Amino acid sequence: MPRARQASTTGELAAELGAELRGAEDIAVTGASTLEAADTGDLAFFTSKRYLNQLEATEAAAVILDAEAAPACPTVALLVANPYAAWARALERLFPEPVPEPGVHHSAVIGPEAEVDPAARVDAHAVIGARSRVEAGAWIEANAVLGADCRVGAGTRIGPNATLYDGTEVGERAHIHASAVLGSRGFGLAPEGEGYREIPQVGRVVVADDVEIGAGTAIDRAALEETRVGRGAKIDNLVQIAHNVQIGDHCVISGQVGFAGSTELGSHCTVAAQAGVAGHLQVAGGTTISAKAGVISDIGEPGVYSGFPHQPHAKWRRDMAALRHLRELRKRLEALERVTKANGQGDS
Repeated sequence: MPRARQASTTGELAAELGAELRGAEDIAVTGASTLEAADTGDLAFFTSKRYLNQLEATEAAAVILDAEAAPACPTVALLVANPYAAWARALERLFPEPVPEPGVHHSAVIGPEAEVDPAARVDAHAVIGARSRVEAGAWIEANAVLGADCRVGAGTRIGPNATLYDGTEVGERAHIHASAVLGSRGFGLAPEGEGYREIPQVGRVVVADDVEIGAGTAIDRAALEETRVGRGAKIDNLVQIAHNVQIGDHCVISGQVGFAGSTELGSHCTVAAQAGVAGHLQVAGGTTISAKAGVISDIGEPGVYSGFPHQPHAKWRRDMAALRHLRELRKRLEALERVTKANGQGDS
């Protein structure tokens, strides 16, 4: 199991999490694990009754859980209202992110009039374009490329091989993972003769504070203004966000989702894996779009939507249940038709 970079005690964790401690406060916590695999020194968590047997048998040093489950816990209990969030905070304490040493590697390329704060770090073979600005505590990892006139906010991390095209702005405390591409040309084509003429995309991409963008995700620059990702949004790997799209604050977008151009996603939306959202649409804040759903028209009311074309989840479930009986219903209908025809022939 992973060993903590920064060991703790049950008492220290209780204080950090604001948890009620049931049990000894001086038990060492040196790692983290699942309930089933936990050993001496490991911290675990419990959130689902399906794992009750594992909780009752766990050998963890301590478990994060809610008060309702506490009677089943055989070891030190850290009682909180939201165990999953507390687990995240505990891991942050036990496995803190590395803090990079400031400095610019000798192989990095810094363009004319670019500004790199003395408290920032630029790793090997990274490129900082002309007039770009890297603020205090930012970390530009190996082979990352910032074009001209970019801004990387304080405390932001740009992963290896990530690319920010000209004019891209990323706010503070963001994390852009490896090979993400921000600001590539929007997919704008004008039919001309027997082919197409590319429409110049002269806008940019703006990413707000506290955003995470997964590996291999592509966000295209706007045709004229801004493709924008709102504050606190969390975007998974391999997501496509087309030109002019507006992603609201604190949205969660899973892998392989695709947004066509100029769609607006309200704040606090969740879009599950492989869903597709057509262009020039508006999706109400607080909406959940299920995996593989296809959104082809505006969503004006928050709710859960599934299927293709999208519809309210409850209706989609009813339709899917009916569809499973379609073969049986067809056989019954055919039998009824045969009886009807037979009766008609007999009457004649």
